[in-house]
Amino acid sequence: MQTKKLSWIVLFTLSIVWGSSFILMKRGLEAYSSDEVAALRISIAFLFLLPLQLKHHKIDLKKYFFGLILMGVFGNLIPAFLFTKAETQISSSLAGMLNALTPLFTILVGFLWLKISPTKQQVYGIIVALVSAVFLMVFESGNDMFRNIQYSLLLVVATLFYAISVNGIRKYLNGLSSVTATVWAFTFTGPIALIYLFGFTEFTTHLAQSPKALPSLAYIGILAIVGTALSVILYNVLIRSSGAVFASSCTYLIPVVAVFWGIFDGETVNLMQILSIGAIILSVYLINRD
Repeated sequence: MQTKKLSWIVLFTLSIVWGSSFILMKRGLEAYSSDEVAALRISIAFLFLLPLQLKHHKIDLKKYFFGLILMGVFGNLIPAFLFTKAETQISSSLAGMLNALTPLFTILVGFLWLKISPTKQQVYGIIVALVSAVFLMVFESGNDMFRNIQYSLLLVVATLFYAISVNGIRKYLNGLSSVTATVWAFTFTGPIALIYLFGFTEFTTHLAQSPKALPSLAYIGILAIVGTALSVILYNVLIRSSGAVFASSCTYLIPVVAVFWGIFDGETVNLMQILSIGAIILSVYLINRD
């Protein structure tokens, strides 16, 4: 009972933190390009975790290599770039709402890859969620329909990658502590992000010239340390203690928090989108119901 209570506390905390990450990305984009925000996010998280390598450097790298790559690349590196690119054209509210597809893809990936058969109820939930996601993309305000769908699909791909990572962590990293797994995952992706940031972007130019460079960097720092490094550790704890599907269900609250921040920031959320995200959250409930 105590473990279950703790799992719900971690789930709620992650929902609040990750629900706020979309507005933090938006603030970072005020001074930096989407690639720079993503690379900074991974780089700062890597540098923050780097001192922990001293304590967590002894692992069977051959045994855990594949799982760590899945976690680092599919769970962090690629989605970071996809989300920031999408947010250059769509609202942070919509980004948060589409993130709710993660547990649905977790079920699908588990079925296709790990041969975990979904129940009939879960299949219904997946269908409802996917249809609702289409409505979310189509009824986004401010852009033409094609552009909405085009950039929203980047987020759909990102949530699919999250699902691959979640299942990979469950399958390949059971023997590693959450901190060790996180430190090593960023050890692989952090140097890549740093090389890309300083070798292939105009980060230093924007840092020197943009009037919002320092505030945006501070927002990205919060996103990297709290919303990425520390949260990934908690997420791994949750996956191991409560399972991949339960862990991915923090998407119950993530869109609510994201929409709250979006409205607070002056974004428009229409009735159809509210109904659609309500349907997605209902579908998430269905796939987790015993």
